[in-house]
Amino acid sequence: MNDYERVASVIRFLDRHHTDQPDLAALSTAAGLSPFHFHRLFSTWAGVTPKDFLQCLTLEHVKQLLRDGDNVFDAALNAGLSGPGRLHDLCVTIEAASPGEMKNGGAGLEIDFGFSETPFGQALIAETKRGLCHLSFVDVGGRDRVRNLLKSDWPNANLNRNDQRAAELAAEIFARPTQSQSPPRLRAFVRGTAFQLSVWRALLRIPSGSLTTYGRLSAGINQPRAARAVGTAVGANPISFVIPCHRVIRETGALGNYGGGPTRKKVMLGWELSPGAPRGVVETDLFGATAA
Repeated sequence: MNDYERVASVIRFLDRHHTDQPDLAALSTAAGLSPFHFHRLFSTWAGVTPKDFLQCLTLEHVKQLLRDGDNVFDAALNAGLSGPGRLHDLCVTIEAASPGEMKNGGAGLEIDFGFSETPFGQALIAETKRGLCHLSFVDVGGRDRVRNLLKSDWPNANLNRNDQRAAELAAEIFARPTQSQSPPRLRAFVRGTAFQLSVWRALLRIPSGSLTTYGRLSAGINQPRAARAVGTAVGANPISFVIPCHRVIRETGALGNYGGGPTRKKVMLGWELSPGAPRGVVETDLFGATAA
């Protein structure tokens, strides 16, 4: 069991027993570790103690603000879910596949892919010479499932296994930088419709540690009546975490769906809110052909 799986088991335990206010001993038992080793592992992984992490993670304060009349976005901000200034930004430039490249399914395209451990479990990460093209987490269905997801996006591309390169990309994407470090730049090469691209670019404008709703996201791309279609486009995001679909919640304040599972979504949000958190993902200058 890796570190993410141990943390995820604790989050699932808290979903069932949060009203009992479990202490460190109960949490460490859920993780299958001694209190000392669990506290050390968790603090190293998240950068905060288990208690502080859970305080960041809870949405109970948001729900109370909603009951008091705040809209969900303001409630999230007032609950401290807006990214603190100490967060660094991971600069991402998206290049869109041309209509011809979409039609031919990546014919002649070389894609290096591999499997790597991340703070949120094992992931398949893939890139072309033009940039990162896929990131998804290995869960039910195992490696074959996520490899098939990559293949469905680029059915005619040549896939080359390269776990070393995947590990290098994971280290860059999920690094916790020092204040003196300049944020690296990532280039993404994606296959999507013009509408999907507009949604994915809007997701990149959500700072790390912040939340938005499907309704606000649709309004932000001048499609205020398209919240359902926006939700579908969010779910079709091919580069999990880098294009931060985990930062979108329902209007009611509920976390909503996430392709990597609701537990992983909670863990990601808590990780981003903790001191020493990872860089946010923001949009910079965008270029490339517009997809059909």
